[in-house]
Amino acid sequence: MVGYRGAGVLGATVIIAGGVAYLVWRHTGKKPKSRPETESGARREGEEAEGRREERPAERLPATPAPPVIESAGTQVLVLGLDGAGKTSLLCCWATGSPEADVTPTQGFNAVSINRDDLHVDFLEIGGKEELRPYWQRYMSKAITLVFVVDSSSQQLFPVAEKLLHELLASDPHLPLMVLANKQDLPGACSITEVHDGLNLAGVGDRKLFLIGTCTKAGQSELSSGVQDAHDLIVHLVNDRR
Repeated sequence: MVGYRGAGVLGATVIIAGGVAYLVWRHTGKKPKSRPETESGARREGEEAEGRREERPAERLPATPAPPVIESAGTQVLVLGLDGAGKTSLLCCWATGSPEADVTPTQGFNAVSINRDDLHVDFLEIGGKEELRPYWQRYMSKAITLVFVVDSSSQQLFPVAEKLLHELLASDPHLPLMVLANKQDLPGACSITEVHDGLNLAGVGDRKLFLIGTCTKAGQSELSSGVQDAHDLIVHLVNDRR
């Protein structure tokens, strides 16, 4: 059981004291069954698609190193966010247990595995540059949790982050979502309430939603409470899927 510090329960909401984080739990209903296509309808769609392929050149994703192979199914935590949000620094904190200095930003794909006692978690981070974002959607189906990292000191980027996040979530209406409002230590950083509103998290649908303020200051001897809370919640979610 995760040790939620100072957690209080109010209805369907768990709140971690001090404004560090809060969890919204919404009832998850059954997914609606898709209607079977008729043979003629499928044929028409195929003909239309073929016509479109003749009119337009095939879409090509940007050249980038091949993603690492994740062997263990069902324990992949997908880590996404805009370039410079701090995804790699957070992964290093979770892997080493302490803040790291001079972390090189991920330019393509970054796979990190954590093995402790009977726990095994695979993280897959995909870079946030515009040319890498077409790959994000491809890995949504393999994730048990989406961790979306936001630079809370760059409010001008919230509209872009909001658009990309909601496009991702549309492909899986029940995937648990953890939003990390990172860089809380910087001057002018938005609060988690402002991040919640800026990303329109009220509209993410029926899913588990976590919003946590984090910072990864190098030189500290211990992880910040938000970074530790995020790690503990991820472990809890992975264990729930066993």
